[in-house]
Amino acid sequence: MKKLLFLIMLCVSMHSYSQDAYNLWLQYHPIQNETLSKEYTAILNTVELRSTTPTSAVIKNELNIAVPAMLSINPNFATSSPSLLISKVADLSEAESEQLSGTQEIGSEGFYIKPIQVNKKKFLLITATTDKGLLYGTYYLLNQMQQNNSLKSIDVLENPQLQKRLLNHWDNLDRTVERGYAGFSIWDWHLLPEVIKKEYIDYARANASIGINGTVLNNVNASAEILEPFYLEKVKALADAFRPYGIQVYLTARFSAPIEIGGLETADPLNKEVRNWWNQKVSEIYTQIPDFGGFLVKANSEGQPGPNNYGRSHVDGANMLAEALQPHNGIVMWRAFVYSDEKPDDRAKQAYTEFVPFDGTFKDNVLVQVKNGAIDFQPREPFHPLFGAMPNSSLMIEFQITQEYLGGISHLTFLPKLFEETLQEDTFSQGAGSTVAKVIDGSLSSKKLTGIAGVSNIGTAHNWTGHPFAQANWYGYGRLAWNPNLKAENIAKEWLKMTFTSNPKFVEPMTRILLNSREAAVDYRTPLGLHHIMAAGHHQGPGPWVDYLGRADWNSVYYHKADKNGIGFDRTKTGSNALEQYAQELQERYNDPKTTPENYLLWFHHLPWDYTMNNGNTLWYNLAQHYQNGVEAVENMSTTWQQMKPYVGTDIFTETEMLLKLQLKEAQWWRDACLLYFQEFSQLEMPAFIPKAPHTLEYYKNFRNRYAPGINPSWD
Repeated sequence: MKKLLFLIMLCVSMHSYSQDAYNLWLQYHPIQNETLSKEYTAILNTVELRSTTPTSAVIKNELNIAVPAMLSINPNFATSSPSLLISKVADLSEAESEQLSGTQEIGSEGFYIKPIQVNKKKFLLITATTDKGLLYGTYYLLNQMQQNNSLKSIDVLENPQLQKRLLNHWDNLDRTVERGYAGFSIWDWHLLPEVIKKEYIDYARANASIGINGTVLNNVNASAEILEPFYLEKVKALADAFRPYGIQVYLTARFSAPIEIGGLETADPLNKEVRNWWNQKVSEIYTQIPDFGGFLVKANSEGQPGPNNYGRSHVDGANMLAEALQPHNGIVMWRAFVYSDEKPDDRAKQAYTEFVPFDGTFKDNVLVQVKNGAIDFQPREPFHPLFGAMPNSSLMIEFQITQEYLGGISHLTFLPKLFEETLQEDTFSQGAGSTVAKVIDGSLSSKKLTGIAGVSNIGTAHNWTGHPFAQANWYGYGRLAWNPNLKAENIAKEWLKMTFTSNPKFVEPMTRILLNSREAAVDYRTPLGLHHIMAAGHHQGPGPWVDYLGRADWNSVYYHKADKNGIGFDRTKTGSNALEQYAQELQERYNDPKTTPENYLLWFHHLPWDYTMNNGNTLWYNLAQHYQNGVEAVENMSTTWQQMKPYVGTDIFTETEMLLKLQLKEAQWWRDACLLYFQEFSQLEMPAFIPKAPHTLEYYKNFRNRYAPGINPSWD
């Protein structure tokens, strides 16, 4: 008997440390702590769910998945004497309502969780003003259980701080994914609308569990065909599947659609026929999808058509679409990622130049969608100057969850650390403390429309994201979309506990690995404020020598400006003066290299190779030290991962082990290639701590990887 009990306990223990990567952070591992198991069982034993809507069916289904997995019991759904009551505020009895205070503070997506006692009967209450709030509250409860947190004294009232919390899929109709590293698009357009795959439902579950409430289905480099009836029928099927999970669908609208599918000769936003065409198209969409979210638009950027083609402004284009959508409560998300051949000035300045003059003139249902930095999702950038310069417009921030510039499928890089860094930067737009987070959540203005967008890293890979740890970036983005003031450290711990185990011997060292991984990625790629020095096209691997592309600001040499005199982009008054676009406090701080944070040093200054830095060593020495630090950090990640084997399923352990070896190889590649290239200009000895590169600079320059993932293949 003792042997049998031992074997049973061993099996349970082994099961607790196995993961099916498909289930993401909704693993629902068995609760092994006996005290917590009894506590949770007492709460989840009898559930009263006072709702019969499709969303309440989702709540019931999730409890039927989670509770048996974690507690080995099936929840008993009853209509009286519950241990857990899930009810909208309007459906509470008078006696139940009397136990609560502050329900007036619950927003349309918020929830309140608190133990109450009615007629000497104690039970836990999840309440909200809407079914969507009840869904979020239920997921919050399950989140706490997965983290092994006690619920005895839980008393939580939460509202999302941002209204529109979206994923942007850069998915094409042929199912390729621009900058995608996890297989093909999960949208199987050929089988829709008849076939609603299980993946669509599990996608909705995962997003609802972290509060994401919208998804843009198609690429910003859009095909107008998505607006044809043939595809709208398919979009409707997805909208119907996502609706119970509180998720709205949006589409990227190609600005030239009136010409390409409408038969018009122009797409001029001030043309009456064009405006009528969009009004009719919008009405057609809402007839099929009453809660359609609206349009995302990329216009006059990287060759995409837009209002500038007709001598019109971004405001003219955005407001035309906004007027068509406004009667249906739809919104326009107009991207501010713009640059054109006609404006050859510093690319970092161009969005500010084009958009700031129109501050306050966008319609109320327009969100100007601004990338976190002014160049393009670099490993590190200062916050975009627009966040401190358009107080009379609704701005939403755009992050890239997919790792276009951070290793694609092969590198472990915890991006919530990057997101947190940007969100907490101070714009000084209304004095000290005017963080980017406060700009986008509307607390610094009277604007009522708020939002955030994340470029998805999701595909058909079994684990959804390609790299097992890239799931943490999807999760972390969702958590920061709900509350942009959360700490990356807390997010890392949540995800690790929910996905793997709450054992501190795993959680603590892996939290350090995650938090340090982003800085490592910067160090072995673009230290000290360097940026945009990657290989051309696919952007995978180093390419500081790139100088052959069609326009200046597509080339790496445009950004690092290395020469015999030094390195870096002068953005002060003696250079492009991009610094002028920031608040005076930041201008004063960043104008002098001595007071510029060293992680932005070469972003704002062109400095001599022998410039003396804060530690007393030269710029050249420090540059080399950062590259070496990045490599050593990856070595440490790999060493630490070997110690995690007892806590991780075999498949995920082995895959991550192999990926870390590849990441180390590629980090060394970045270090060796970049330092050999920059040494050509510095003409200085390589510091002794830098190993001899295995190849010559010419080898690295001539290396080609034509079929690296993340760009559309040629079907010719």
